[in-house]
Amino acid sequence: MAADPPPPPLSPDLLQDAAAVFGLLSAPVRLHILWLLAGSERDVGTLAEETGQSVATVSHHLGKLKLAGLVRARRHGKHQIHYVDNPHVAHIAQLAIDHHRELRAEQSRRRRTQAG
Repeated sequence: MAADPPPPPLSPDLLQDAAAVFGLLSAPVRLHILWLLAGSERDVGTLAEETGQSVATVSHHLGKLKLAGLVRARRHGKHQIHYVDNPHVAHIAQLAIDHHRELRAEQSRRRRTQAG
């Protein structure tokens, strides 16, 4: 059986750019915003309500996500509607959240089994 060919080498710049995305998403509120927007587009007021943050805080974090090219906005009447502009990164965020949700559910099942 033939082994897979080795992956191509990665440039330091490429690694830095990818690491910067993970660094940006290390803030729980930004990860939460991206996760919500991966589900459907929303205005800043809705995002503030759903994240439990102020509109000013969410606006600040949306600005960072926009600068990174992860989120965009379009005007809808008087509102800016925000949406995911990088579905690959949004998918990675969803996978990470789903993974940890499953881990916590498994840990909870183990504790109940051990207690019973």
